[in-house]
Amino acid sequence: MSTTDVLVIGSGISGLSYAIKVAEQMPDATITLVTKGDDAESNTKYAQGGMAVVTDLHRDNFQKHIDDTIRAGDGENDPAIVKMVIEEAPERFAELLEWGANFDRENNGLFKLGREGGHSENRIVHHKDITGFEIERALLETAGRMTNITMLNHHHVIDLITQHHLKKQPDQGEIRCYGAYVLDERHNEIKKITAKITLVATGGAGHVYKNTTNPRIATGDGIALVHRARGSVSNMQYFQFHPTALYGKRVGMLFLISEAVRGDGAKLRTQNGEAFMAKYDAREELASRDIVARAIDNELKIRGEDYVGLDCRAMNREKFIEHFPNIYRKCLDEGIDPFQQLIPVVPASHYLCGGIDIDHDGQSSIHNLFAIGECTNSGLHGANRLASNSLLEGLVFGHHAAVKTVELLKENNFCFDELNAVPEWNEEGMKVMDEMVLVTYFRKQLQEMMSDLVGIVRSNARLELAQKKQAEISAAVDELYRYSILSPQLSELRNLVDVAYLIISQSIAMTENKGSFFNKDLT
Repeated sequence: MSTTDVLVIGSGISGLSYAIKVAEQMPDATITLVTKGDDAESNTKYAQGGMAVVTDLHRDNFQKHIDDTIRAGDGENDPAIVKMVIEEAPERFAELLEWGANFDRENNGLFKLGREGGHSENRIVHHKDITGFEIERALLETAGRMTNITMLNHHHVIDLITQHHLKKQPDQGEIRCYGAYVLDERHNEIKKITAKITLVATGGAGHVYKNTTNPRIATGDGIALVHRARGSVSNMQYFQFHPTALYGKRVGMLFLISEAVRGDGAKLRTQNGEAFMAKYDAREELASRDIVARAIDNELKIRGEDYVGLDCRAMNREKFIEHFPNIYRKCLDEGIDPFQQLIPVVPASHYLCGGIDIDHDGQSSIHNLFAIGECTNSGLHGANRLASNSLLEGLVFGHHAAVKTVELLKENNFCFDELNAVPEWNEEGMKVMDEMVLVTYFRKQLQEMMSDLVGIVRSNARLELAQKKQAEISAAVDELYRYSILSPQLSELRNLVDVAYLIISQSIAMTENKGSFFNKDLT
């Protein structure tokens, strides 16, 4: 058992920036950050394109960025949240620079600005095509210098601790969080970590689908934790598929071909060389992701093909290699010369626009539980995320959540009797699972079902079938959970099953198509 003032779950830009700010403002507070992989493994690390920030005030302004965000989100955004995030962006970006993150600059010292689908101006600050990797490096180094931050790698959160674990029935709207039960993989034991404040910053849920641009860790853990704790979760039907993941025969994580490549002039073509985006949107390759992904999906279905091509052959070779060295190297490793051949690409699950409901301070519906980043429904993205707004979201909400956390810690008005009464995890009567193949089997079944029935384009019949299949898988996984000593694999499967339930049920409840949600029976 251990106790801490603040428990942070997740080590991406959201969790790290929040932890750093709380640590700076309250050097006497103890902050424990747990992550189920290595500390650098997060969705942040794989963000290629960059971060959207208004820096060129001669051509750009906040209102243009606000309008682009709301247009991409199909008007489902919270205008006050969009305004807050975009207008605070320069200040948060300046802090990121102070923490040591590097961004590409022109010879005159100004930032190089890229442009991606849905943006009306060049406003994407970036570091080559590995922006997220650079940000993660800087934040980890900064956090590592904070003596009051303890980082625990390979610690997998099983469940949030609420009154339920104290055998108490909370009043409506009075659920409180007291920390979490955490599986220490290296010592193979489940520990309770009690905390005054808990923050969920676990990233996305891409692995609920067969093909995704997300790393292996993106299994919707935070969303499932809050759902099981009876917290409010919404807009799960809005799952953004990135139009251009590098096609491969292996399922799982696909390599992302950044939207910035199209922003710099690459064209989408069918395998026989026909450009097709003009049929779907006047902005062609610079349309928002939902439009481009559906266009590709439609072309693949019409033609019965497995992929389309991204044509970079007319682009400036030197500039391409300078801006996209990682993408260029990956293409060569796969036997593709992007200046001689089309890059084969397919849409893949990418970014979840809904999740844990939070206010402008990152507070969830559960007391003393904050959430920030991709695991949340913050109001920024609406029905579809504008490219490169996600890193920005993590920084801005990380700041607001840290300010509110410090305020609460100073008030110190917590239920200490209940914090001290949290029981240890009980594994009595459980047994080690002797056939892990069952977990693998159900995970594959779930991913195949979600990809086939709840993908880019949905239908009433497919959603109804998905609902039945999810219920069958859920019952089988519940049976495994009831009698098995928990493993990370079983815990992730349990979380994916919950995420699938939320996506399906909230898709069925939709009465109109919006942004990244499209049901052909609603047209």
